[in-house]
Amino acid sequence: MHVGVLALGSHNERHGAALPLDTDARIAEHIAREASRRTGARFLGVLKSSYELPWIDTGEHQSLEELVDEVIRVLKKAKKKGMEAVVLVNAHGGNQKLQEKLDVIQRETGILVKFNGTIIELEGPHAGTGELSIGAAIGIADESKLKEHADFSRHPEVGFVGFHEARKRYPWAEKHAREVLEQGVRIDKSLGAKLLEQAIAKVCKDIEKISSGS
Repeated sequence: MHVGVLALGSHNERHGAALPLDTDARIAEHIAREASRRTGARFLGVLKSSYELPWIDTGEHQSLEELVDEVIRVLKKAKKKGMEAVVLVNAHGGNQKLQEKLDVIQRETGILVKFNGTIIELEGPHAGTGELSIGAAIGIADESKLKEHADFSRHPEVGFVGFHEARKRYPWAEKHAREVLEQGVRIDKSLGAKLLEQAIAKVCKDIEKISSGS
């Protein structure tokens, strides 16, 4: 079975002082490209659209409908090129909502779709130690700005510490904010590499399962 890999992230989202706006897209692309290299699956690029949950205002995102529409457009083009299945590699929390639309996407495209958000599960708080460390491992984190990054009055998006309504609405957001407030943030390149390797291995496993028909 011909399998493709499509990266999902966000391109204009605040990640504190030490990480760029397109952090999620770069992380997703890194994982997807490496998994493609290891397995021979075809890398299909990085999606332009992204969705964010209500009460979380970190930057520019699109509606869930726009995200679904773009996935369908990209997968229809992939199908014309022979793709029979696609693994979606997601590195942006809001995009996890897309899992609810996989049946629609598969029906509209005729392509088997597997969603992989492993890196979201591993990295912890938004722009926190995990994501900073992953950013360092792929060369996009600026360690010289770490002190400013930890100034939550200037960067309330870090750990969603300053997103008080979101913390009330989402128990996981409150948990992440507390973790950042209590433990702070740091950069550990070896930790970042370890988290990336775990995520890449999981994507590779998904590709291999689909390829073998298991």
